[in-house]
Formats: sequence, C-alpha cells, structure tokens
Amino acid sequence: MSLALWYHTVRPLRGRQIVAQLRARLLRLTEDPEAFRARPVPAYPGTRLRAQAPFLPPAARAQPRADLLAGVFAFLNRREQVGFPPRWNAPGLPKLWQYNLHYFEYIWDLGWDAARAAALDWIERHPLARAQTGWEAYPTSLRLVNWCAFFYGEHRERVEADAPLRDALWGSIFRQSEWLARHLETHLLGNHLLENGGALLMAGRCFEGEAARRWERSGRGVLESELPEQVLGDGGHVERSPMYQLRVAWLLLALRNAGGDALAGLIDRPLAGLLRAVAQLRHPDGEIALFNDSALGVYPAPQALLAAYPRLTGQPGPEAKAAASVFALPETGYFGAAGRGGDFVVCDAGPIGPDYQPGHAHGDLFSFELSFAGRRVVTDSGVHGYEDDPLRAWCRSTRAHNTVEIDGQSQCEFWSVFRVARRARPHEVRFEPREGGFRLSAWHDGYQRLAGGPRHHRRFAWHPRGVLLVRDEITSARPVTARSRLHLAPGCVVEELAGLRARIRHPGGVFQIRFAGAGELGVEASDYCPEFGVRHPRTALRFQATGAHLSFGFCIANTAEEIGYDLASGASVSGEKVPW
Repeated sequence: MSLALWYHTVRPLRGRQIVAQLRARLLRLTEDPEAFRARPVPAYPGTRLRAQAPFLPPAARAQPRADLLAGVFAFLNRREQVGFPPRWNAPGLPKLWQYNLHYFEYIWDLGWDAARAAALDWIERHPLARAQTGWEAYPTSLRLVNWCAFFYGEHRERVEADAPLRDALWGSIFRQSEWLARHLETHLLGNHLLENGGALLMAGRCFEGEAARRWERSGRGVLESELPEQVLGDGGHVERSPMYQLRVAWLLLALRNAGGDALAGLIDRPLAGLLRAVAQLRHPDGEIALFNDSALGVYPAPQALLAAYPRLTGQPGPEAKAAASVFALPETGYFGAAGRGGDFVVCDAGPIGPDYQPGHAHGDLFSFELSFAGRRVVTDSGVHGYEDDPLRAWCRSTRAHNTVEIDGQSQCEFWSVFRVARRARPHEVRFEPREGGFRLSAWHDGYQRLAGGPRHHRRFAWHPRGVLLVRDEITSARPVTARSRLHLAPGCVVEELAGLRARIRHPGGVFQIRFAGAGELGVEASDYCPEFGVRHPRTALRFQATGAHLSFGFCIANTAEEIGYDLASGASVSGEKVPW
C-alpha cells in the first residue's frame, strides 16, 4: 500500500477524528471490559416511556417466526442455521451478518415468549468481554433502540409484571448504555455517531433516574450537534445514500414516538426535511434510487415512513409528487423529474459524501436512473456486500454506473472496504427547471490525477414527453479512452442494435436509444444488485471513443419510433425536434 494512497485517504479527516482514532486504539489496549462489567448496577428506577403510537418495526420485511424458532436467521439474503436462541458468536460468518444478529431487529417478529427468551439468553451468554461483536458501539446502538422500543414501548406492562425479566433487562441496558457512552464513534462520525446518540437518547427517555438523565443529555448533545450537519438544507442525508436516508428517518420517528412533544423542537424540522427528500427520490414503484451504498429491502419503505410522520407530529406530511413535476436537492446533488404516465428520472451531480466519511460512496458522479411507464429501465448498480466480497468493489466502481469511465479507472481511488483516497468533486453545477423538464450541467475533476489530466463535463436535458438527452465532453492533454455505459434493468431486452442505435423492449413497452459521436457502440454483461447478497445478470450498452478532445452523447426516448440525435441541436423524435 503506497504512502501516497494513505496520505490522500487520511488528509481529509477532521482533527477530532484522528484524535478519536488514537483514543479508540489506546482504549482497546488499556481498558478492562470484565472489570467494567463487574461494576454495580443501581436499583431499577422505573420506566417513563409512554409511546404515542405503535412503533414501526425497523426492518423492511418480517422474518417468518417459524424459521426463527427453528434457528434459521436470514440477513443480507443469506440464511444460516444458528439455533434458537442463536449462537451469539458465529465465527466464519461475515461481520455484517453477525452485526445483524446482534441488532435484534427480528425481535419484532418473534412474539412475546420467544423475544423474552432471546433477550435473556443474550444477556447470559454474550456478556461484555474483549472482542465481543455484539458489544461494539454500532450493534449496541441498534440493539438498545430495539430493546427499549419493544420491551418498554410495546410491552411495558408485561415487563413491569415480570420481575426477573425487568431486572435482567435493566441491568443489561444500564451496562450497554454506560459502555456505549464511553465508546461513541467520533472516529467515524456520520451515521454511526448519529445512531450512538439516538440510542442514548432512547435509553434516557425510557427510564427514570440519574443514569437515564445522563444518557439523555449525552444523546441529545450528539443529535443537537450532528443533525444540523447530517441533514442538509434540502433534506438529503450528508452521506448521499438514499438507503441510509431511510434509516435516519426511521430513527428520528422512533425517538419522536418515545419522546413526544419534549423532542419536537429537536426532531421535527430535520425529520420533515428528510422525508421530503425521501418522497422526491422515489421511483414510480415506490422505492428509492440506488445511489451510493443503497439497497432495497433493508429499511421500511418510503411510504411507511411518510405515513408515520403526521401520526406522530400532528402535522401534514410531505406532499406526493405531482403527475409532472421537477425537483432539486442542490446541497445533496440530486436532481430529477416525474413525468406523466410513470416516467421518472433522477441524476447525481453531488459529491460522493462528506470528506471525513466517504465509506458509503460509489464512483457514480453524473450517473442517473430512469423509469418509463412506471418501471425502472436504466438503473445504478446497488450494493452487494461488505468485507471480502469482490462484487462490492465492482459495485463501487465507475464501471458499474451510468456515467463515463476513462482509461479503465474509477473517478475515485477506492480501496479496502470503505476507504477512498483521491475523489471526484463536481464543479459549476447548474440546474435550470423548465415546464415539466430541466437542464443540468457540471464537470468533475476525478480523472485529473491521470496522465493528461482529463476533465469530464456532462449535460442532461429532460423533456416531459419522456426524452432524456445527455452530452459528454472530455478534454485532456493526451489521448484517452472513454467508455460511457447505460446499465439496463433486468427484464430489458436489446431487440435491435444497429450502428449507434438500440431498440429496447421492457415489460412496460419499448424505448429507443441513439448515441452520437465518433465511437463504437456495443453491449457487455453487467450485474444488478438491488439488495444485499442479490445479483441479477443484465445488459449494459457501452459507447467507446478515444482521443484528447471528445464529444459524444445519447438520447433515450420513450417511444417505439426510431429517433435521431444531433449533438449540437438535440434529438429528433417522431419527426419533432427536441432541442437543448
């Protein structure tokens, strides 16, 4: 690993992160978890959590209770037999799979008796000790929220009437909260730190007593600091992942449910912003765009989150998109429009994420997703998995997205699982809304680290009749090879490929694609990963050109008629000119 790669990875970090990294490493060497575990627990102080409404379970889908009781747990679309109650240490399984086991999100699917048994077993057989996965800060945070909401929000009376369970839960939640308060993930920041703060605030709102008030102060302090930074002015999440946008919205809804009006001033405004952005980033199928680390089927669907907001706040929720409407999230960097008849486009012209935490970023700058007749027809890659999964590296690469790759390199220097060295930055982003359509233009510097310092400039133009024009310009001090890809959704079939023209059939109809410029058009195999652990083969169109000054582009039109495309003036669709 080169020193330069490390330098460009570490340089954007904040000073507090570097100090926190050193502190975390020092703590691992010097602290004694067993001695911490032996500290006395104060007497049960009583609970004060009075939920306003039933909690929305955090997972998108329920796990079959019969499977869980038979010891079959499914996370990341991977089913494993780990027994019930499960083996809490599961060596050989991916770390993220083990994390999910310790989140306890499946507790909502178990039923009371099995949930009680699972929690008591975890308390007994997974105590605080060195190298215990379940005691790392992130799974501890998610588990605390689930335990508080499930046991004290949904089943408070049962817990209060069951002294052995009540005392065991209190003792464990006390230790978990105290441990978490000492291990806030300030070395990572981003959504991890927000989850830490949310867990402490939830635990603090759950109980009476001095310890709970201390957790509440600590958690509130984290959210007061992080929410203005992590929820951008347009409602997008700072990590630019629509999937994590759903998770943060769910967490704030859960806290609002637990805290009532006492948390309204802290939560309502950022929550409303998050949900407005969620509403705009939905395809006609109701699900999110798959920019950066995003997958379907992880967190509750957008509509479930949107419906919960007015129930908890008493305020109207974000309005649904009109039949033909244009939207812009300029701080997040996402722009798009909904057309009539189920047409939808969303374009990415934003940074890969905050410089201090680009771990969930992909090389997808200037990529886009497109739906015709209510069905996705051009999609991003999604995300497959973590750790040593080779397909994760592919999903992050520029090659996996609907944008331009130069000399076989990604826009950003991705390495390891979450690390990024030099990264692409958008410049001169200009968005011009029109009646039912828009123009968007920008350039990025991600390839200027390569020989010749190539620069990529892209223009989008969307017309409400279902026509997308894209024009790319590459300038470089030496010849480069540029490849522009369009990753078709599974179910799309290339019926005809002739010269620079393609006719595509999909379950909702037929559309045409016409490229322009001095280059060659071909097809290649691609993968679509809309969920963790899921891989669908599909087809990508690839336009390739070589030179120092390149100008090329394409037109996609929701029509069965053959189309033409002139780079200077625009496209001819069914005999009509669609100009820039």
